[in-house]
Amino acid sequence: MREISASLISQTVEELCIRACYHLGDDVVKLLKAAREREDSPFGRSVLDQIIENIKISGEKSLPLCQDTGMAVVFIELGHDVHITGGSLTEAVNQGVRRGYEKGFLRKSVLSPLKRENTGDNTPAIIHLEMVEGSKIKITAAPKGFGSENMSRLKMLKPSDGVEGVKKFVLDTVIEAGANPCPPVIVGIGIGGTMEKAALIAKKALLREAGKPNPDPETAKLEKELLEKINATGIGPQGLGGRTTALAVHIDTFPTHIAGLPVAVNMQCHAARHAEAIL
Repeated sequence: MREISASLISQTVEELCIRACYHLGDDVVKLLKAAREREDSPFGRSVLDQIIENIKISGEKSLPLCQDTGMAVVFIELGHDVHITGGSLTEAVNQGVRRGYEKGFLRKSVLSPLKRENTGDNTPAIIHLEMVEGSKIKITAAPKGFGSENMSRLKMLKPSDGVEGVKKFVLDTVIEAGANPCPPVIVGIGIGGTMEKAALIAKKALLREAGKPNPDPETAKLEKELLEKINATGIGPQGLGGRTTALAVHIDTFPTHIAGLPVAVNMQCHAARHAEAIL
């Protein structure tokens, strides 16, 4: 049994929150630059130039990529042979978020849903815990802004709707979203499971290396088809028109009930922020 202290988890989460909000991954930057090269629209090129410049300044000057530094979503893969000492896992994560958002001068946006009273420290975090083999902890911090989160949708399709129904729902969701999620976007799609499982795997799909296809050939084919259809809408960067509405489409699936076909679409703006560490 390996012991890992709650204080180390807090320190790691603190660092990950700041890193994720300051530095965009090379995978996303690569797709943005490629989109800039093939963009025909002058407005679209101008927007992509500004996005790329913003990323450069953010990294160089250690400033948040966006004023909406999001709600902290933390994915944890906890090894069976790990024992956490000195406190609970949940409190350790929240303490890390609390310190990270304060130290990094990140906007604190979390409040009670009905009274609308700010908690003051961007906690509680959304924590997704998965037990895995081994004696390590993998922590992924994925701050989620709500310009894109608000445009996400879930629908319980009928089995008879089939793949064509899935395509229509995804495309309708992107078109309805328009400029609101700050395109170019990454579209995370979860198909199967139950209502909550579809939503979870849609969000988790956003953590995949941007543009990396699903290992299943049929799913990868559907990703490619949907990406082409989304970009054919002409919504373009920031909704001003152009060839690139989405940088990537990531689909994950899970077995479901014979009577159901749950589909979740989790929209992610171009600031697809996440950072990970293994303890």
